[in-house]
Amino acid sequence: MFLKNEEEFSLQFIGTLLQIATMYSAEQQAQLLAKAEQFRQRLNMPDLLGFGENDIAQIRLIINFFDWRYYVLNEPVFADYDYDRLFKKLQELELKFPLLISPDSPTQRVARALTDEFQSVSHLASMLSLENSYNISDIIDFDRRVKELTNATVVDYCVEPKFDGASIALVYENDMLVRAATRGDGTQGEDITNNAKAVASIPLSAPFSKFGIAKIELRGEVIITKETFEKKNAERIARGEKGFQNARNTASGSLRMKDPNEVAQRGLEAILYHVSFAEDAQEKNLIGTTLSTHQGIIEMLYKCGFKTPLQELKVCESPEEVDAFIQTWDRRRYDFPIETDGMVVKVNSLRLQQQCGSTSHHPRWAIAYKFAAKQAHSKLLKVEFQVGRTGAITPVAKIDPVPLAGVTISSISLHNEEFILEKNILINDTVIVERAGEVIPYIAGVVTEMRNGTETKIEFPKVCPSCQSPLVKPEEESIWRCDNADCPAQTEERTVHFVSKDAMDIDGLGRSIVVDFIQRDFIKTIEEIYRLPYADILQLEGWKEKSVSNLKSGIEDSKNRPLWRLINALGIRHVGVTTSKDISGHVQSIFDLTQMSIEQLTNIEGIGPKVAHSIFDFFQTPSNVHLIEELKALGVNTENRPEDSLAKNNKLEGKTFLFTGSLQQFTRDKAKQLVEENGGKLLSSVSANLNYLVVGEDAGSKLTKAQKIETIVILTEDEFLQLIA
Repeated sequence: MFLKNEEEFSLQFIGTLLQIATMYSAEQQAQLLAKAEQFRQRLNMPDLLGFGENDIAQIRLIINFFDWRYYVLNEPVFADYDYDRLFKKLQELELKFPLLISPDSPTQRVARALTDEFQSVSHLASMLSLENSYNISDIIDFDRRVKELTNATVVDYCVEPKFDGASIALVYENDMLVRAATRGDGTQGEDITNNAKAVASIPLSAPFSKFGIAKIELRGEVIITKETFEKKNAERIARGEKGFQNARNTASGSLRMKDPNEVAQRGLEAILYHVSFAEDAQEKNLIGTTLSTHQGIIEMLYKCGFKTPLQELKVCESPEEVDAFIQTWDRRRYDFPIETDGMVVKVNSLRLQQQCGSTSHHPRWAIAYKFAAKQAHSKLLKVEFQVGRTGAITPVAKIDPVPLAGVTISSISLHNEEFILEKNILINDTVIVERAGEVIPYIAGVVTEMRNGTETKIEFPKVCPSCQSPLVKPEEESIWRCDNADCPAQTEERTVHFVSKDAMDIDGLGRSIVVDFIQRDFIKTIEEIYRLPYADILQLEGWKEKSVSNLKSGIEDSKNRPLWRLINALGIRHVGVTTSKDISGHVQSIFDLTQMSIEQLTNIEGIGPKVAHSIFDFFQTPSNVHLIEELKALGVNTENRPEDSLAKNNKLEGKTFLFTGSLQQFTRDKAKQLVEENGGKLLSSVSANLNYLVVGEDAGSKLTKAQKIETIVILTEDEFLQLIA
């Protein structure tokens, strides 16, 4: 029975296992199975007994029932061959009697035309992100805040898996699916209704009217199960196509495909877990009244034919019970058929949810507990030592390739000698591999119990692997370095950096071409980029007049870059894009830096003593100054020109910004550009100096830290765009 109030919920379900009601009663299922068998026999006797318009409604009912059993319960009851024949018969009948085609017919799942573009549509209620937590203390703090907001002494929480897929919003009116949309910016998303209809576990119609609901908006996640993902990847590879990287991105990309027929082939499933909007026929809001508990909503959705986390969720009465359930799931997640990256803790009472309210970024009645980074075991085969552009020697572990979180990892940075000693890592060790933040590969430790005596010590080199010069390690640093300015490896890395996108941005000079030109002695020093022998290049295989002309144009264009790009391109230690921009705003010419003291440099906002010493040392080195003079003589801009000013207006003058989370409206580079064009400044971390933190999806520790500093204003992407509008 659907729950209408908290008391009924408490009496029936707390401390007990939920009796799951189904969309079809046992009696209805028996009747449908019997009717299906009759149709199957008739399909075997096409000449003796024909089908007519009176059969259409019955066949639709049977197919929808079979879809529910197959896609929602994973309990198929009809052979694929017989199902396909019955479906084909329905198509034939609807073609013969087109006036009898209904919008929720199984044949209407796949649109007959391609989608040229996805229109922007507004959600009935904002799709907010979730605040993240990583330990029991976060959950205890969350419980305390909820009780303060609601004045409740005891709060029940629903805890359920956080599915790793693509967010979706479904709108049903008068029991019919009328719209599906992506999350977008949380306020507006893209209309993907045709593609959503191709997802078999999304009902085209659902009996919401039985619960007094005329219009409803549901939230959920479109996913691909682990088994389906592996199967689809195997099929692609067998066809000679490139395999998908991970299930989440595949699901998200599939929802925006132009052809719903292709979407239908991807094996997508939808899991619904939230009702954000619900009205009756008189447009009365039902959330918090008729719909009173989160678990009751999940039960209702299940009864209406949706896949839900009903069987996976648990109602907990305390933070400690929440934590215990989460730890159980942390162990279970590896065997669960769907990728999960955490658990979601929600206040069960919708009335209390309303009292908690929401910030502009996240609801105050829910929090996501993120699991620790995924791990895998692999064998450490060898360690290679790479030379960076500043001479830093970085040990890189070569391991047996291992799949982890959607990618195959074979190389991992070991950072420095101290890291190796601290972790006690040996050649031939079994190492624990993580993806820090689900992105960067990292060796978390060693499985010492698996050592068998074949392990050997990692010998850190005493001389540079490239030029054989003795390595040095300053007392205050943990990194060994090669101090030979003419080291071939450093020359190569410095040149690659000089031409890179964030530096001089020379079109046509990628890493492979730079390496090739160095090996041919076309480039021995950076300034020789501007003295390339184009006639000789034209004689090389693969180079034509057009490509040589393009290369020459790219190099000539780079001479006119703004000053900050040249500063960044020089590869000064500890100086990146942001610092280069800070410096360029305080000098008229790059040669001014040769006259600046360490104290003057530290007076530039954003530059500390360590960076100031590095800049000072660089510009007091004669060979570096000579390089800049050579570049100027070759026509490279060395001046801070008015037309190169980053700021186009002063709307954000004096304000500092930081972006965190997955941005939906613009790329991270575009976001930084917008700040700078409006006179603002970017910071790299959360501190009291930060004015605004702009948050995207899945914002993590930076958001948590910013919330504890009262002076920091937290903005959504939309609010940031309004600020500069």
